[in-house]
Amino acid sequence: MIGWRFSEYIAGDKKGSVYDQLLKLFKELLVHTSGNVSEALSWLTQLDKQYNITNADYGMADFIQDLIDKGFIEQEGNGNPNFVPSSKMEIAMRRQALDDIFGQLKKSKQGNHSTNFSGNGDEFTSELKPYEFGDSLDNLAISESLKNAQINHGIDDFKLTHSDLEMHETYYQSQMSTVLMIDISHSMILYGEDRITPAKRVAMALGELITTKYKKDSLDIIVFGNDAWAIKLKDLPYLEVGPYHTNTVAGLELAMNILRKRRNPNKQIFMITDGKPTCIKKGKKYYKNAFGLDKQILARTMGLAVKCRKLQIPITTFMIARDPWLVKFVDQFTRANNGKAYYSSLDGLGQFIFKDYKNNKLRRK
Repeated sequence: MIGWRFSEYIAGDKKGSVYDQLLKLFKELLVHTSGNVSEALSWLTQLDKQYNITNADYGMADFIQDLIDKGFIEQEGNGNPNFVPSSKMEIAMRRQALDDIFGQLKKSKQGNHSTNFSGNGDEFTSELKPYEFGDSLDNLAISESLKNAQINHGIDDFKLTHSDLEMHETYYQSQMSTVLMIDISHSMILYGEDRITPAKRVAMALGELITTKYKKDSLDIIVFGNDAWAIKLKDLPYLEVGPYHTNTVAGLELAMNILRKRRNPNKQIFMITDGKPTCIKKGKKYYKNAFGLDKQILARTMGLAVKCRKLQIPITTFMIARDPWLVKFVDQFTRANNGKAYYSSLDGLGQFIFKDYKNNKLRRK
């Protein structure tokens, strides 16, 4: 099975203290072990033995004690002596995921998405326009308006009329409501690849990006297997694949229900998956076809793609598999929704999602 290869530790090539190096590795391993502290520490100990990260002055026991003292891990409670990640560690894991995936972000004003439209927005452009009825006086270009009044009426008969007024043009600042769908069907760990861990890391990074940089936006995360359900951002490190089929219909229906409650006019769905739909629910029973491309299942899935298009909810599919039949299905699904599709490697998943999140030009209402 293809695992994760760590670069060789080279003495004298340290980046930060021993503690900093161990903490970075530990946070990464916690994502791989779905928050299992004991297993992550066991893996970290093996890496230390292989690459001699610790030294005579600072060992693994010191590191574990520092994790406890600094509040990164805590006892589970209810008499259980096992340690679990604290809320402080969950935040640190999201920040590391953001730094690793979106480290090249350019600094910009927080909380906004600029669009190409000028009008009744909240960020001034370099352009001016004559006053129109309904314009906010907050955008009044005072110096230019006074200058116009002086030219038009002179100093002796100075007065300011509506024809003298000039206004700053502004950019619209669009708010975005995004639902991120993550496939947790069994295929996400089949075929020798761990596909669920990169999906978790991307979701953690996207969540941290939105909550810290685009605070006016909303992000909801749902997972789908035989059924679909919403999870919280803090639950992502503990997410595991189950013995599930792929009920894309359930995921899309839940995503649409969530977005229906959002007041933002700009809405979108991101879907990370590696498999074609193999399951739908009929009443209280499941209709499954493990081979996929079943006509009944495809018809329900395509119907929701069309419905989302009519509701102006674009769906961007991030496909981390390249099966020819699967590519054909995704192409048909994307055309039905008028959305987008990316066929991404595991390494490029984060960059694709960030680029689409930043550059998606959504229609303003």
